[in-house]
Amino acid sequence: MSKDKKAADKADDGKAQERVVPRLLVRYRDEVAPALRKQFQFKNPMQTPKLTKIVINMGIGKAVENKARIEAGVKELATITGQKPVVTKARAAVSGFKLREGMPIGVAVTLRGAHMWEFLDRFVSVAVPRIRDFRGLPNKLDGRGNYSVGLSEQSVFPEINLDKVEFVQGMNITFVTTAKNDEQGFALLEKLGVPFRK
Repeated sequence: MSKDKKAADKADDGKAQERVVPRLLVRYRDEVAPALRKQFQFKNPMQTPKLTKIVINMGIGKAVENKARIEAGVKELATITGQKPVVTKARAAVSGFKLREGMPIGVAVTLRGAHMWEFLDRFVSVAVPRIRDFRGLPNKLDGRGNYSVGLSEQSVFPEINLDKVEFVQGMNITFVTTAKNDEQGFALLEKLGVPFRK
């Protein structure tokens, strides 16, 4: 292989490795952040609320009876988020539920950076409209500017092939923000396109 060919290949690799900035992050920087600064009259741009992480948790209580549920949960959550989930284990034994300490009972993923923005974009523009009889998400935050929502089934995400779904499984999604209160957190999420109930 000639030196020119090697140099051309390296140049092509460099182009392929250029990162694409998620469109929701661009929107946050260009539209949402200035609007929030104006709305809340922040003097310092660092006061502007922003999204820090998204935590997705799938509690799989029936994994006590059927171990295959954990494997299915790991596979589906990895497909939805593009990141390998962590298997969560029971901290204490509960005899009424036939649960022993250390048994796997769920899977969780924490998304940050580009993964977080891309997931939020897909969640708002593709997954939420697919929820049956959708009339808006509940508009109650946790008091510290963070928002949690539960989904009853994983099939609202288009990445999931309905023919291959073995178990219908719900999940909790938590949006963690730097907002000081619910008003700021709500304004941030609403401007990012989260469809709250009117």
